[in-house]
Amino acid sequence: MPLSKTFRALALTIAVLPALAACDGLTEDKAAAAAPARPPVAVSIITTVAEDIPVVNELPGRIAPTNIAEVRPRVSGLVVERVFEQGAVVQQGDVLYKIDPAPFQVQVNSARATLTRALATQEQAKRTADRQQELQTRKVASAQTRDDAVAALAQADADVALARAGLAAAELDLHYTDVKAPITGRIGRALITEGALVASTSTENLAVIRQLDPVYADFTQSAKELRELRKAMNSGEMSVSSDGAATVHLLYDDGVPYPETGRLLLQESTVDSNTGQITLRGEFPNPDSALLPGMYVRVRIEQGIRHNAVAVPQQAIQRGTAGKARLYVVKQDGTLELRQVELGEATGNRWVVESGLAVGEQVVVEGFQKIRPGAKVTPQPWQQAANSSAQ
Repeated sequence: MPLSKTFRALALTIAVLPALAACDGLTEDKAAAAAPARPPVAVSIITTVAEDIPVVNELPGRIAPTNIAEVRPRVSGLVVERVFEQGAVVQQGDVLYKIDPAPFQVQVNSARATLTRALATQEQAKRTADRQQELQTRKVASAQTRDDAVAALAQADADVALARAGLAAAELDLHYTDVKAPITGRIGRALITEGALVASTSTENLAVIRQLDPVYADFTQSAKELRELRKAMNSGEMSVSSDGAATVHLLYDDGVPYPETGRLLLQESTVDSNTGQITLRGEFPNPDSALLPGMYVRVRIEQGIRHNAVAVPQQAIQRGTAGKARLYVVKQDGTLELRQVELGEATGNRWVVESGLAVGEQVVVEGFQKIRPGAKVTPQPWQQAANSSAQ
């Protein structure tokens, strides 16, 4: 009898459980229906437009002087004085070193004396030739005597010319005892001191002068990038600027811009077989000598204008775990789509989007902390000026 009561109680419990579960389900559904829906998140967006964007590339480069002069002696002798101040700016023609002029002054005096003797001989030969010519006219002297006098005069003339050349050479050597600056520029340290014996045949430099205003900036760009630029220009997607000249700007190694604007001088006609790079050269004013040879810089060069391009602020770009670029796009129903895109070059603080984004779409720029794909959002225009000042 107690066992039957236990079975009846268990059966009653099993029959009641489904009813209780149904009641709990109805209660949860009512609670969910009564709970307020999560409000849309406010985000700042931009609407993409087609525009003409300058194609600006930032390339690594080095500063080089426009002219380099290695100061060397043109005569051999003993250096008696260094005139210049090391590290100073020298002008073309300034005396840098003095070589002992005494031996060369002796040579000048000797050459001048030789010329004087040759002139005297020439005068005597001329008088003799004139006299023999007159005697020949009067049939007093023979023709042979006249011819000998004329030949002696010609030889005297040659001796005078030779003596004049010797004197000019001696004076030139004396002039070269003042070692002068061949160009205007900043001179480096003195590589020899007073008392050193120098030779005109030596390859040793006395000093080096570098012209630093203006200066060159040599930078490299891959042949692939240049080929793609030409392809885009040929297809009409890009064009050169109105004046046809590439604008070049410099950045120091810490990112600070150089205030002067340069111009593109040349592009090498060959590709480096080791790196696949092409060397380009720009010229920049350097009035304060802020740019020094060998200095590492970044060169920004505007190489064309891309037509009908789409660009977004750099802060709108998200990166996935694989490093691929993505951004949030607001769809027509107000929900978010996380879309992968292909980026082109950077221009200022924006990225050019090559593919994955169309004109007229709304891209999220701010408000990423509380959003996810599929979330409902309330878009509002991005205040770029306020954002920039805040940064």
